[in-house]
Amino acid sequence: MERPRGLRTCLYDETQLELVLAEMAQRLATRLDRADPVAVVGILRRGAPLADRLVAALQRHHGVPPPLRLDLRIKRYEDDLTLLHPETRLDENEQQRSLDLKDYTVVVVDDVLYTGNSMLRAVAWLAQKQPRQIIVVTLADRCVTRLPIHADVVGVRLQVAPPDIVECNVPPYEPTFRIELLKLERAGGEYQT
Repeated sequence: MERPRGLRTCLYDETQLELVLAEMAQRLATRLDRADPVAVVGILRRGAPLADRLVAALQRHHGVPPPLRLDLRIKRYEDDLTLLHPETRLDENEQQRSLDLKDYTVVVVDDVLYTGNSMLRAVAWLAQKQPRQIIVVTLADRCVTRLPIHADVVGVRLQVAPPDIVECNVPPYEPTFRIELLKLERAGGEYQT
């Protein structure tokens, strides 16, 4: 798929994001009760490799035992209008349908929290599994959610007004780990403001 055209600015590079991720793991570790089993849920696409990086940091630096790891596919992306669906959908497979998360602490991870549609759908689905608690984690929070959802652990807060796009580049989907700001190109070569 072709990337949207426009003026790209790197806001955070790989070195900076590794530090951000380490700080996120520290904040998350203080919220986990070692007596409760933990499940870490990545929202596909980029939330899944972020969840893997977060789990690695929790295990390596905070002694957290290996959690249950799973991913959810949710269709609605506010920042990429080529992928926008009229409603937020969660694709549930048979294994997920029968999943028992009773008494778990569930950590749900995504790359960008924008309007809150995807995260609210994920949290609503996970709440039906009766976990002890749900902790929302996002690498970038645009600070403009329109729904009653917030992130408990945030990597960076970015106050970026529409129509600008925040792109989290996360391997293996992109070659380098970084956050970029994209100002879309309009007809005539001007950039939207």
